[in-house]
Amino acid sequence: MIEEAVPEARGASDRTPADRTAPRTIAVWDLPLRLWHWALAICVLAAWFTPTVYDRLHRIVGYTVLGLLAFRLVWGFWGSRYSRFRMVGVRLRAAPGYLWNLRRGMTGRYIGLNPAGTLMLVALLASLAVSTITGAMSVTVTFFGVWWVEDTHHYSSDAVIVLVVLHVVGVVLMGILQRENLIRAMITGRKRIRTHL
Repeated sequence: MIEEAVPEARGASDRTPADRTAPRTIAVWDLPLRLWHWALAICVLAAWFTPTVYDRLHRIVGYTVLGLLAFRLVWGFWGSRYSRFRMVGVRLRAAPGYLWNLRRGMTGRYIGLNPAGTLMLVALLASLAVSTITGAMSVTVTFFGVWWVEDTHHYSSDAVIVLVVLHVVGVVLMGILQRENLIRAMITGRKRIRTHL
């Protein structure tokens, strides 16, 4: 399912049939969102490997993730079209059917996040919020050593890593099914779109 039609390029009627089916790209992910995505990925990995061994770095990375989450919340309302949260509710409602159809290789075609990607975004943001907030709480005088804060931080951090692995696997599988390098799309900000004019 194509989320939106791409306007016909000037002079498209002069193109040969082969040109008319050639893959084109469209700008999807803006630079701030792409920088946020890769900074978050680096911070999550750093946080995973630093607790108890490099506590100071672990805390710095944790606070950085909190700042990145705050930025994403703001950018979800004021960023460019595909950075906004405007379609989250619709896509979440569509996610069960979308995941069910994936069993038969039916991926649909979305320019922005597909319903599975939207579900992953929400799950990751929620897990990261719980992990970072409880992590920050655990170093305060009030909550230091409180078992439920430490346990919640531990389990939510584990959940983040599980979701990250699922996210990477999902991106690779979707890239194979749709014959598109989605990792490159998150680097360049552009996704392929095939038009039949």
